[in-house]
Amino acid sequence: MKDFSTIRALVIDDEPAICMSLTAFLEDYGFNASSAESAEEALDLMKNNTYDVCVVDLRLPGMSGEDLILKARERYPNQRHIIYTGSISYNLSDKLLALGMRPEHVFLKPIRVLTLLVKGIKALATEAQANEE
Repeated sequence: MKDFSTIRALVIDDEPAICMSLTAFLEDYGFNASSAESAEEALDLMKNNTYDVCVVDLRLPGMSGEDLILKARERYPNQRHIIYTGSISYNLSDKLLALGMRPEHVFLKPIRVLTLLVKGIKALATEAQANEE
């Protein structure tokens, strides 16, 4: 297995079981993974930690996942995001498209082939880390 320990990932989902299982999967895969159960908790973690890629649920209590992405990119321009949603009819907003997000950055719950998520995180992390240099 490849070493992804330099990739810092944050999973944001208000469903504890999903949040914990996805974070554990990423850790098992070798990522440096953390989790938050709300947008506000995620933003608080971002104050003291750097994340390359955030896996964001859209429906969160309080601030929405889309608003979190917009605020996070404003504060942390190198950070990249993957949307992880149960909404089968979701389309990226013009604001997210303007940030460079593409349809391949949107994953529907449940993800049947988790290695596709790994591939997406790896690609976005490479982009994020290249922007840091």
